[in-house]
Amino acid sequence: MSDVNPRKPDHSVDPLFVERWSPRAFTGEEIPVETLMSMFEAARWAPSSYNSQPARFIYGRKGTPAFDKLLGLLTGANPGWASDASALVFIASSKTMTVPNKEGPVPSRTHSFDAGAAWMSFALQAHILGWYTHGMVGLDFDRAVTELGIPDGFHLESAVAVGKRGDRAKLPEALQLRESPNSRNPV
Repeated sequence: MSDVNPRKPDHSVDPLFVERWSPRAFTGEEIPVETLMSMFEAARWAPSSYNSQPARFIYGRKGTPAFDKLLGLLTGANPGWASDASALVFIASSKTMTVPNKEGPVPSRTHSFDAGAAWMSFALQAHILGWYTHGMVGLDFDRAVTELGIPDGFHLESAVAVGKRGDRAKLPEALQLRESPNSRNPV
């Protein structure tokens, strides 16, 4: 497991942004509830249109029925490596919001954008605490909406694996080759 990060920013940014990346190899160690709640707390403080806070999180910690249920909704290669995560999180967003001086909820054009801000806050807080996150869209969205009881008016956005970084040798060879920080397009 190499700790060399080849990323080099083109402009000055806090190292946090360059150091954060999304591994697939996790140790499977238990994540304390307080640590996970700290990540959710960071997500709660993310900016959102009219402070609507549309993001909702469904999670399961490794070794619980909730974790097994979420793992069973992942597709492709994701269940293989995500089984070693410490927690799995599914993110949904409310497609409506309450706006001052409007009666009742109104459509939110930015619910996905705002949920993305919450996800990034979650990921950065995880990094600050020494944990890693890996976002995924390789999941059975239709089945997840049904089995998780996602209500009408909400959009299932993605899933996230959370864990301590593990040995890449545990991954299939094709994923081992991808197990390092990647670059970004120029500004």
